[in-house]
Amino acid sequence: MNSAFAVPAVALVVVATVLVGAFGLRISRTTSDFYVASRTVGPRLNAAAISGEYLSAASFLGIAGLVLVQGPDMLWYPVGYTAGYLVLLLFVAAPLRRSGAYTLPDFAEARLGSQSSRRLAGAFVVGVGWLYLLPQLQGAGLTLTVLTGAPDSLGGLIVAVVVTAIVAAGGMRSITFVQAFQYWLKLTALLVPALFLVLAWQGDGAPRDAFGEPATFRDQRVVRVDDTLDLRLDRPLTVTVDGRVDGRPHRDAVLRLPVGTHHIERGTRLTFAEGTAVPVAERGSNGGMSTSLAAGREERPLYATYGLILATFLGTMGLPHVVVRFYTSPHGVAARRTTVAVLALIGAFYLLPPVYGALGRLYAPELALSGDADAAVLLLPDRVIGGLGGDLLGALVAGGAFAAFLSTASGLTMAVAGVLTQDVLPARGVRHFRLGTGLAMAVPLAASPLVGGLPVADAVGLAFAVSASSFCPLLVLGIWWRRLTPPGAAAGMLVGGGSAFAAVAATMAGFPGTGGLHALLAWPALWSVPLGFLTMILVSLATPGRVPAGTAAILARFHLPEELSTEELRAAEAKA
Repeated sequence: MNSAFAVPAVALVVVATVLVGAFGLRISRTTSDFYVASRTVGPRLNAAAISGEYLSAASFLGIAGLVLVQGPDMLWYPVGYTAGYLVLLLFVAAPLRRSGAYTLPDFAEARLGSQSSRRLAGAFVVGVGWLYLLPQLQGAGLTLTVLTGAPDSLGGLIVAVVVTAIVAAGGMRSITFVQAFQYWLKLTALLVPALFLVLAWQGDGAPRDAFGEPATFRDQRVVRVDDTLDLRLDRPLTVTVDGRVDGRPHRDAVLRLPVGTHHIERGTRLTFAEGTAVPVAERGSNGGMSTSLAAGREERPLYATYGLILATFLGTMGLPHVVVRFYTSPHGVAARRTTVAVLALIGAFYLLPPVYGALGRLYAPELALSGDADAAVLLLPDRVIGGLGGDLLGALVAGGAFAAFLSTASGLTMAVAGVLTQDVLPARGVRHFRLGTGLAMAVPLAASPLVGGLPVADAVGLAFAVSASSFCPLLVLGIWWRRLTPPGAAAGMLVGGGSAFAAVAATMAGFPGTGGLHALLAWPALWSVPLGFLTMILVSLATPGRVPAGTAAILARFHLPEELSTEELRAAEAKA
């Protein structure tokens, strides 16, 4: 990619983000402006802002990378990401807005009247937020490295500085305008190049079936192995090697590798002839950081698919940066209309990443070996079109990628900073909110080098699993079941969310690398979500005397339209 075009495009996006955020700063005056934009954001603007922050690095880069490596099975990611909003619309959106809360911990306290439940919910908001921020910083580092060859940490640092400045300066007012602007930028940045890529593919005579097995190199290709890996061959492979294979050094030697698994050390260069089938790469088998969940998918494909579906369908409603957006709606009807609009906006966007993944299997299959599959979206314009046109389209894609990192990181930082300010720092004013913003970004920025090998969509999928196992039971039962008690809610979050978090930590650490236990830990939602619901229900039934006083009135406020008069509301509460 020509950095002479791409770097100015990224810089332009950063400058535009700061300018749009400054507009929000001009009208941010009160604490309510900073936290929930004074609950005055209409459905259209709010839907664009939600879509802007929801379409993260996993959506912009990660889905295409997974489709490139794993094939059409990975289309469950965009389906699940979209369908999660349907569940949110049906069960949560309007009642959550009517709760009058600022954050998820506020909701827990309002529903259960318990400070301990509030603190526990706050801990999970911070944990999920930080887990979700990591792939945003990682994706930014990857993008800048592809563009300029800069160190991986630089892109994440730029995102951290810009996001911290915008959120700290203008709060929710600023990031609402920023995220709405960035949604349309991201959609344009994928749509326009995709049209040209498809036209070039149609006129290129390339194979029609991008998912043919196995993928092959369309021309001679040199692949540099950046991280030690194992190649699993189901047929003999002839390849030119400059480096170490199976512990032996070679210098531009032509080797014929037999069927089996071969160890390729870091820094080795492999030259594949035209028409050679792309071998399967395995990482994480050396005791280091697991860089893919592919092993779990291959060993238990049906289990992995259902685990992914459940995590993405139910995890959306508990994502802190998504939930906080519904508190900015003026009333419950607006929250529902916002959700319907979001379904249309993100549904349109998610038609595009699979196109890049499919074309990547044709034009850039070596990315599956080099470990840079997430870069497919960035590299395809130059690879397929080339010349000045490819450079310009690549610059547009690079700018859209940085918009994805900035918008999602802004929402996550806002959500985490809100919890830190209200539940951790000694005061709740605007000055302490700005301090909370710095803390919200500092931790994931420091931790991002430790998880640099995990594909961004995989990392986000793990965050969804924790969210689905902790906040989904709390929200669904808290809104729809009057017998929920503070001990039940706390136990459910601890058992469901805690077990999912432990599974995520084990997976990110690469333990265990294979086997049935690996699949269970890599895709925990299928057992951790039911475990969270069951624990919450059983403990609540065992503590009936702990049902909060006034629960009927609280649930009536969740479910009755705001337009009801005070007299009608009192009558409905009395019947409840």
